[in-house]
Amino acid sequence: MTRPDRVDPPLTGGERETLRAYLDFHRATLAMKCDGLSDEDLRCRSMPPSTLSLLGLVRHMAEVERTWFRRLINGEDIPLVWSADGDFQVAYDASGATRSEAFAAWQAEVGHARRIEAAAESLNVTGHQARWGEDVSLRLVMLHLIHEYARHNGHADLLREGIDGAVGA
Repeated sequence: MTRPDRVDPPLTGGERETLRAYLDFHRATLAMKCDGLSDEDLRCRSMPPSTLSLLGLVRHMAEVERTWFRRLINGEDIPLVWSADGDFQVAYDASGATRSEAFAAWQAEVGHARRIEAAAESLNVTGHQARWGEDVSLRLVMLHLIHEYARHNGHADLLREGIDGAVGA
């Protein structure tokens, strides 16, 4: 596995710079876990009855980025890509998905998220999280995504090891 565009987060720095760096580190880690694999490999499921696969994780994270940055922080009235009913588990089933389709959607959403975060006045900017019935800050969104990526990168590590034995951070 190569380390595509993965830069270690700074050991010192401001809050926003550190959050941004950790989020980008985890985004790059997911890409690294998928690097060099065929579409077939990327669709390999973890174990029955789970539909979890590396492509499914990429699709899931596209939905997560879209929901938290575009829909919540930016207030865009847009549908989800794969999870019409808000059930992100639907994105995990990537049985008919391709690398190009999943990565194009994910990279587009990451691009939107970066633009929205960079344009925000501060980490105190809020959006409404309807499911919780509360307003949440950009700070919480960035922390939530770091947590979400970290959890799923652990899944990605196990999936990758099962495919070709490759392990590592």
